[in-house]
Formats: sequence, C-alpha cells, structure tokens
Amino acid sequence: MQFKFTYRHTKYAAYLGYISQAIVNNLAPLLFVSFQRELGLSLNKISLLITVNFCVQILVDMISAKYIDRIGYRRATLLAHIAITLGMVGMGTLPFLVSPFAGLLTASIIYAIGGGLTEVIISPIVEALPGDEKESAMSMLHSFYCWGQVAVVLLSTLYFQIIGMEYWRYLPFLWALLPAFNIFLFARVPIRTLNEDGGSVPVRKLFGVKLFWIFLLLMICAGASELAMSQWSSFFAEEGLKVSKTLGDLLGPCAFALLMGLARTYYGIRGAGLNLQRTILFSSVLCIFSYMTAVFVPHPVIALIGCALTGLSVGIMWPGTFSLASKYYPQGGTAMFAILALAGDVGCSSGPTLAGLMADHTGDLHDGLLAAAAFPVLMIVGILLLKKEKEQTGIQVENQAVRH
Repeated sequence: MQFKFTYRHTKYAAYLGYISQAIVNNLAPLLFVSFQRELGLSLNKISLLITVNFCVQILVDMISAKYIDRIGYRRATLLAHIAITLGMVGMGTLPFLVSPFAGLLTASIIYAIGGGLTEVIISPIVEALPGDEKESAMSMLHSFYCWGQVAVVLLSTLYFQIIGMEYWRYLPFLWALLPAFNIFLFARVPIRTLNEDGGSVPVRKLFGVKLFWIFLLLMICAGASELAMSQWSSFFAEEGLKVSKTLGDLLGPCAFALLMGLARTYYGIRGAGLNLQRTILFSSVLCIFSYMTAVFVPHPVIALIGCALTGLSVGIMWPGTFSLASKYYPQGGTAMFAILALAGDVGCSSGPTLAGLMADHTGDLHDGLLAAAAFPVLMIVGILLLKKEKEQTGIQVENQAVRH
C-alpha cells in the first residue's frame, strides 16, 4: 500500500525548510575561529563571507519576486533545498580543493541561493494551505528558524565534543542530510499556490509614501540588530571573552536563539494583546542594554548573558514591524512586504559586516559590537518617527495580530 502524503506533511516540510534556512545562516559562524586559525582567513574576509551570503539572498529575493510564479512553487522549493545541500557539501570540500577563501566563498554563494529561495517560497506555501488555523501555522513557521538555530548550535557543539573541532570539515556533510531529506518531501507533498488579487499598490507609488520609508528603516535595523550579535557571538565568546568554545556557544548563539524563539512564540500567541509600538520601543532599549553589557562588562559569563538577552530583545522586531506596516498601510499589499523583506535582508548583511569591519580596523570585536549598537538606537528613532507621523496624519489602526 502506497503512503499518502497530506497537507500536514506539507506543513512539516515547510518547518524543515526554515530549519534549513537556519543552517544556512548559523553554521558558518560556529566555524569562524577554525576559518581563521586553520585556513588563515582574516576578519575582513570572514566579514565578506557574511556579506556575500546575505547579498546573494537579497539578489535571489529580488529575482524570485518576479519569476517565482513562472518557476512554480514545487520547482522553487526543490531548487532551494538542492542548493543548500550542495552548498553545505561545498563548505566541507571546496576549501581543500581550491584556495580556502575561494572555496568558502563559492560554497556560501551556492547555499545562499537556496536560502534566498527558501525565504521567498516557504511562507506562501504555508499561507496557501487549506484550513482555518493559518495564524498558528505561520507563527510556528517563523519560530522554527529560531529553534533551528538552537539545534544547529547544540548539535554542532555535541559534535565538537565527541568528534573534535579538528574534524569540523565533516560537520557540514551531516547538516546537509536535512535539506537533502526535504528534497524528498517536497517532491511528494501536495502544494497549493496563492492567487494574486491584483490589489497591491505599485512599487513606484510605495516609495512616495513617507510611512513606507519609516518601515524600511525599521526593517533594516531589525535585521542588523539581530544578525550582528547572532553572527559574531560565537567568535566573540572564544576570542574576545576567552571562554571555551562549548561554554561560549551554549551561552552565546544557543541562548540567543532560544530566547529569540521564546519571544516570537509568545508574540504568535499573545500578539493581539500587545501595543506593538511600545513593545518594539522597549525591545530596542533592552537591545541597547544587552549590547552594552556584552561590550563593557569584564566578567565573561555576564557578558555572554548580555549576548543572550539580545535574542530576547530582537525577537519581536522583525515580525512586529511587518504587523505595524500592515496596520498603518494595509493597501501596500504584496509589493510592500516583498520590499520590506529585502530591507530586512539588507540589515542582516550590514549589521554583522559593520561589526566585522570595525573589529578588523581596531583589532577588537568589542568595538565592532559597540558600532552595531547604533542599529537599535535607530530603531527607537524609527518608532518615534512613526508615532509622530500617526499624530500628524491621524492614522487609525487596530491593535490586532497580523500573520507574518
């Protein structure tokens, strides 16, 4: 008797897709010290790997927005997971076949293509699923990125403890198994597509709306505030705070992802009762405090707690900004959210890149993280500008949760 795949399996495949996205963005940072010590990469080149990863994802986002319907949802998801699988295999092989930097750069480009496609296609697949529990499904979907990040850190740390850090090159092969398995799932699960209603505001008109520019600022700052700490916390713990890799990864990127996941899960459950402007404003203040704790507190464990608290503070920034945009400018439609996602990716690239370049210039990652603290400061500025715009224009918004 042949096994029958249902839409429930489609949802599970989507969740695994977001874990694959977490692998794309969070595995390499755990290996930055090995890239530096074993392969001889400078902080400048490591920063470039981060930049290329997110810039390629941004480029793929832009291209996909126009051509994804022609390609089809199923082909796009298959291509995404094939690229992630090949990129992970490339991370463990190419640096030893060609020059280390060229090999890692090539691998980064390949899995970044998969990451960009995943970001574009997975949410519409879940949105198109039949049933009335889409808010729950979408909230769970976005939290799975965080839980995926936790899994990447915990299981990779376990690998380093059992197998040894010197065998890091084989770890990407193991992580490649998950997107490879998802190729099998997405080739068989039922997939529905969304029907465009044609009601979105033209992109050209969007850029003439002041509110839209404020939301672009918020999205850039949200992505930068999150990724600057997420990408550098493992390296910061080992090289900046001089703690063991195990303790550094558990109290740094792992705790960061755990608290961010809890914040997003809470938002998914209680979002309807939150005043988003006040919550994001409070989160931005907490984010600044967390960065300052990591930078200025000399005690390593307390500094790592500062890194972890950053995850709690940034958890609501990205989905909360989407919700605010939908409330303040509902006629923006699909075009607005596509461009806001691009702005978020720009932040994901610029935040860790600024931190890396500053650290490379001064020789101290403390200075890099201090520079990155400018983004939550700008987040506060954006929220205050939004409040001012609301008072001047008399915009009426409902305090309701919006799927993201």
